This record gives sequence, C-alpha cells and structure tokens, in this order.
Amino acid sequence: MSKIAIISDIHANFTALKEVMKDAEENGASSYVCLGDIVGYGPNPAECVTKIQEMKCICVKGNHDEYVTNSYDLTAFNSQAREALEWTRSKLSEGQKEWLGALPYTRRLGRNMLVHATLEDPEKWDYVRNSFDASIMMGYQKTPICFYGHTHVPIAYEKSGASAQKVDPGLIKLKEGSKYLVNVGSVGQPRDGDPKASYAIFDRIARTIEFRRVNYDIQLVADEILSNGLPESLAERLIEAS
Repeated sequence: MSKIAIISDIHANFTALKEVMKDAEENGASSYVCLGDIVGYGPNPAECVTKIQEMKCICVKGNHDEYVTNSYDLTAFNSQAREALEWTRSKLSEGQKEWLGALPYTRRLGRNMLVHATLEDPEKWDYVRNSFDASIMMGYQKTPICFYGHTHVPIAYEKSGASAQKVDPGLIKLKEGSKYLVNVGSVGQPRDGDPKASYAIFDRIARTIEFRRVNYDIQLVADEILSNGLPESLAERLIEAS
C-alpha cells in the first residue's frame, strides 16, 4: 500500500488514462491522486470523470474543471476555446459538473500538499515554469513535498537552502531536510515534446518519486477529437506534444 500513482491533466483523454492506470497497477501502485483538469480539450470528458469518481482518489480542482461548471462565464474566451468548453459542458451530466465545481483547490496527502497550479492564490491559475517561479512557490510550501500540474511538463525542484534547484525527472530519491516541488506532467496532453502520457509513482516507504511515460493510441484519440467536431488544433497538439 506504499505506492501512489500521481496523475494530472487528463484532459478528457480516456484512452491515455486507461493505459496509465494499467501501467501503474503493473508497477505496484495501489491508490491514485488526481491533480486536476480531468476534462477539457479531449473527446471523453464524461468517461474520465466517471472513472476518477469510481477510483475514489484524492482530487483537487483544475482550471478546466472550473470552466465547465454552469456558473463560469465563458464570454472572455476566444471563439475556439469557448466552443470546446461548451461542447464539454454538453457531454457532462449536471451531477458531474457539480462534482467538478465542488473540488477543493488544495488538499493534503498525509504530510504533503496537492494543488493544480500554485499554492499562492491557487484559484488564479498562475504557472510555475522555472526555478525562479519554484523558489517563490516553495516559500508558501510548508510540507516536504508539493505535487502540482497545470504546465503539462514533468519537472521537479529541490530546495535545501535559499533557492530551488531543478531536478531532472527520472527516479528521485527524497532527502531528509529537503523540500520538493514536483510536476508529474500530463496524462492526456503532454507539452514537453514527448507525446507519451506522463505521470509519477510516489513510494512513501522507499521515499522515491518515479516519473513514468506510457504509450497509448494517439491517432485514435486524435480521430475522436475530429469526429466530435472539436478544433483540429487539439488533435494536432496530441501528436506534436507542444
């Protein structure tokens, strides 16, 4: 029971989610944490919400989860983005939209913290893109580890002194006395040049975080995006991973 699969930014990509779950189980993960953006961009929003609900995992709210609630005003979005969000709303039940809207912005995972974007004003959906941003965010971090998403790029930062230093994603062996800020990347729409689904396994006993990449049928999902009338750019982005 020591291994937890940390997933984020599924973005309605049910095909990728299923492959990630299979990989996590094959590698000993017995529970899941979701860092938000279950919906948005992809062709299977209802299926992804249903699966996350069935898994009963600890979950925080992402910006797209908030955007699809009926109370969120979409008039400020460009026409393409608004069309995609309205399509997603139409595919979700009222209960699913209410559930997404009720998710908290932050949660605890034992001694550690979970957030979609940033710990400072998490509802503003700011980004942590570099060591400078990470150092600022870690000033608000009162826990040994904070897991986050939002950028769709897997990366980690370690802070043992005054500033945060980048740690290349791979297998991180956690050190006593250090703080870690960990972005597990995106299950459903990676943006780091690698189109494979990204997530991480947190082993609380071994004190390690292992970043993993998983193949899935990208062309199938791209075809589903197009057949549902969603913008072509969303299909292209899956393949380009940018």
